[in-house]
Amino acid sequence: MVKIQFSEKQRFNQVWLWIVLIIPVVLVVWGFVQQVIIGKPFGNNPPPDWMYLLLLLILGGTLALFWFIKLETLIDTEGIHYRFTPFYRTFRKIRWDETNRVYVRKYSPILEYGGWGVRYGIKGKALNVSGNKGLQIEFNNGKKLLIGTQQPEELQKVLNQLVPAKSSGKRY
Repeated sequence: MVKIQFSEKQRFNQVWLWIVLIIPVVLVVWGFVQQVIIGKPFGNNPPPDWMYLLLLLILGGTLALFWFIKLETLIDTEGIHYRFTPFYRTFRKIRWDETNRVYVRKYSPILEYGGWGVRYGIKGKALNVSGNKGLQIEFNNGKKLLIGTQQPEELQKVLNQLVPAKSSGKRY
């Protein structure tokens, strides 16, 4: 049995993000209650009742999506395992022999990848939910993948033990 050397679970937990997501839901619920339940038109040019239901479905679905998103990273002697639920339902595995180099680095989520989530940028693909530190994986075929982390020091220690030849030390 392979022993897990590093394990991390991350979620979108930024207060500003949840405020941005919840405010529109609250406004639409308020409009729905006013117009559909109480019967008082909401605003000077009220939308039809079905529009509130559609908006509630869309905004509620978006809120639920962010609630269930989770980035999981596991590292063991065989390689790196990652899953970005609900986009990747099962863990994806990167064997150590598939990598040319792995290291922890500081990055700019917006400038390098255009933000957080499952992102594609000039420096390859990124999976991240917050912060600006990540596990940079350079594959033998030249492709790159960055997996965000909130535990850069612990991750670097594990890399130094498991793959010292491919880990270039602290870069954050």
